[in-house]
Amino acid sequence: MCAELPIANISIVTLGVDDLAKSTAFYVALGWANTTASQDSVSFLQGHNIVLGLYGRAALADDAQVENKPAGFRGVALALNVASEAMVDRFFDHALASGAVLIKTPQKVFWGGYSGYFADPDGHLWEIAHNPFFNGDAETGTLKLEPLP
Repeated sequence: MCAELPIANISIVTLGVDDLAKSTAFYVALGWANTTASQDSVSFLQGHNIVLGLYGRAALADDAQVENKPAGFRGVALALNVASEAMVDRFFDHALASGAVLIKTPQKVFWGGYSGYFADPDGHLWEIAHNPFFNGDAETGTLKLEPLP
């Protein structure tokens, strides 16, 4: 690791959204806490080890100086790892009841775990998974993987 660089980490994941109020309500229903850092044009929601930012899609594209190309697969999925297959099912059902769109029903998967996918109100993919090969904090979903020697 280069001494001049900060430790590898993600502090904030920002999602471009079409309806800030609707998306904020969706994520609060999934357990994210809205914070005093939120403003009329942006929401900052506190998770266990990360902040989720929600910002207008067009404004986010403008800020990054890229073309706003909505729809289609973005090549990204956010993931939450939980302690059991039953917890995957419970969280998944809660997400659907909160407005998520079913993409792939939770099921046993080729790599030996159990997972399913839903999309948030703006089409961002989320995988909810139980990986029996990962170590971590079952209560928070925080993973702790061993670095290669």
